[in-house]
Amino acid sequence: MKKIGLLSTALILALSVIAGCSQGGSKASTIRLDYAYYSPLSLVIKEKGWAEETFAEDKVEVTWVLSQGSNKALEFLNSNSIDLGSAAGAAALISKSKGTPIEGVYISNKPEWTALVKADGSSIQSVSDLVGKKVAATVGTDPHIFLLRALDEAGIAAKDVEIVNLQHNDGATSLVTGQVDAWAGLDPHMARVELENNAELFYRNVDFNTYGFLLARNDFAKKNPEKVEKILAVYEKARLWTLENMEEATAILAKEANLSPEVAKKQMERNDFTQPVPGDAQRNTITEAGKVLQQNQIIKSDVKLDELVNNLIQPSFAEKVVK
Repeated sequence: MKKIGLLSTALILALSVIAGCSQGGSKASTIRLDYAYYSPLSLVIKEKGWAEETFAEDKVEVTWVLSQGSNKALEFLNSNSIDLGSAAGAAALISKSKGTPIEGVYISNKPEWTALVKADGSSIQSVSDLVGKKVAATVGTDPHIFLLRALDEAGIAAKDVEIVNLQHNDGATSLVTGQVDAWAGLDPHMARVELENNAELFYRNVDFNTYGFLLARNDFAKKNPEKVEKILAVYEKARLWTLENMEEATAILAKEANLSPEVAKKQMERNDFTQPVPGDAQRNTITEAGKVLQQNQIIKSDVKLDELVNNLIQPSFAEKVVK
């Protein structure tokens, strides 16, 4: 009886080990990606099924998570809920300064996706008019950083403006309903209120927009470099396809984000898809944003900014893929 008991115990242990290995193998055979309405290439890839097609022969399952803003994508990356995510460069810098283990491996778009927006009929004419006003922004995202840089350029302290922290779509609604005086907007919501509600972009500066980055978790990139290269190859396929098929790419954006064709077209017109490899242009833009973020104590003053930026921007994967 003792022998039977020992055999049963051994069998149970063996089955547990096999089950554990099976679960680990399942986890290792998955790649977790995000898609975002501010990242048109991610929408094209998801719609076309190119990621699933690429990883099918390796029996790697692709799972998708919607990022509503850079802040959400960075939360997913920090919590190890996704392996690669889409976020603005300056927002990624803030997150990395707080310990999020990420690296920017690809530039999905150079957008003018943010500007300062006022409602139809508003008396606001310039950034200077924002003193004492309520301005909606999603804290920690490119629109928020854009707002801080615009205020700094105008010689206005952030404390002289009441920044109302709202997710992007709620900020758009608050502007239209008069709950705030202005909004640091983000496409496609910005394009929508511009066309449907006669909102006006009263301050624009394309150089304050800090690029759309595809970010990888450090540990995932280190352990799975071949997967990172494969997904970047998929992004590169989508980028080249989009440049040749802008009308269809715009239709995909409209469908996924539930936009009118006119709104989707305006958003796509504000995107440049010709600079996929991260490099000096992104370093310079993000460094300048970082200086303002340190002035506003969002990034600690003792952080070595140049070192932080260099650790964030990792072009090696894109250099292998982009021809």
